[in-house]
Amino acid sequence: MKLVCAQSDLSTNLSLVSRAVPSRPTHPVLANVLLQADAQTNQVSLTAFDLSLGIRTSFNAEVWEGGAIALPAKLLLDITSRLAEGEITLDDESAATSSTEGLTVTLTPKSGHYQVRAMGAEEFPELPIIENAEVLHLTAAALIEGLRGSLFATSADETKQVLTGVHLTVKQDTLEFAATDGHRLAVVETTNERPLGGSNSVEVTVPARALRELQRLLAHSSSSDEPIALYFDPGQVVFSWQNQRLTSRTLEGQYPTYRQLIPRQFERQVTIERRQFLTTLERIAVLADQKNNIVKLSIDGEAQEITLSCEAQDVGSGRESMPAQISGENIEIAFNIKYLMEGLKELPSSEIQIHLNQSLTPVIFTPLGGLKMTYLAMPVQIRN
Repeated sequence: MKLVCAQSDLSTNLSLVSRAVPSRPTHPVLANVLLQADAQTNQVSLTAFDLSLGIRTSFNAEVWEGGAIALPAKLLLDITSRLAEGEITLDDESAATSSTEGLTVTLTPKSGHYQVRAMGAEEFPELPIIENAEVLHLTAAALIEGLRGSLFATSADETKQVLTGVHLTVKQDTLEFAATDGHRLAVVETTNERPLGGSNSVEVTVPARALRELQRLLAHSSSSDEPIALYFDPGQVVFSWQNQRLTSRTLEGQYPTYRQLIPRQFERQVTIERRQFLTTLERIAVLADQKNNIVKLSIDGEAQEITLSCEAQDVGSGRESMPAQISGENIEIAFNIKYLMEGLKELPSSEIQIHLNQSLTPVIFTPLGGLKMTYLAMPVQIRN
């Protein structure tokens, strides 16, 4: 195998796939990336797989001799990321080495010469292939939008298993993303450009870790109107586009019936400028961080304003008011400030609406116009 590629291409693609290399591999070959070079297409593909998450990316190169080999991921990335920009030659010298030395790959940049021990490609596990599965096509823009509005609300607690993922529901002409950690819930509905052939909806829960990598890959290598192919089968999901591919195990277990958590009617409604609300919360959060992360909202219908306040014992207090359009009676309500700020950052509109009933019932935040997104946050009890 022999090829010439750009340092930036090799380094960038290595950093993308390396995120699927396990930190403690159960088998030595899993610490490697599989490099495959195709002389006919002049394409080089890199694959990493931890037996749960698999990532494959491809880029153009000048392939003189095709072949495949498994290379140590971290070492290769550490070397290539530090090399100067320009062309790098990769040469598989296995034929020239004795069998006792094993496989070696030589990297030759403009100014040097590096040799890396390698393993045979045949030892590397194959990425799962889903055969005869129904394929769904959606645009990269719809996928990016849905992930952005839901991923932040997943649970980081591994014991909560199914809550550590995003629940995807593919309906006839819509794609719904839902995420909850038990304290808040984010639901995003995007249009499915190419409706399903069948009439049934498909549901699957995909680990947040895999979807964050998908987000990175899409940001790097897709245009917004590009079709992404999505394949499901029990236990596995595959996203595929251009010459890129991400495969992930799905999460087992029954996802909560989250639609039942969203109230249908509300006694109070507030319309407020999102950016101003968020920047005010960010200032107040300096004090909230000192103690318990709680911010109190006082909603005043007569004055048509909201007052945010926070008291940090032995440190100080903060208070700010801002105008809002308010309907319904006055109320005081408190939240974990982190949940408020994270939700507001992802609501994609200049104005938002807050729908609420009582001081301890679920509160709904929605963007005014644009993306169909619902963010539910549970209030906390105010201790006087």
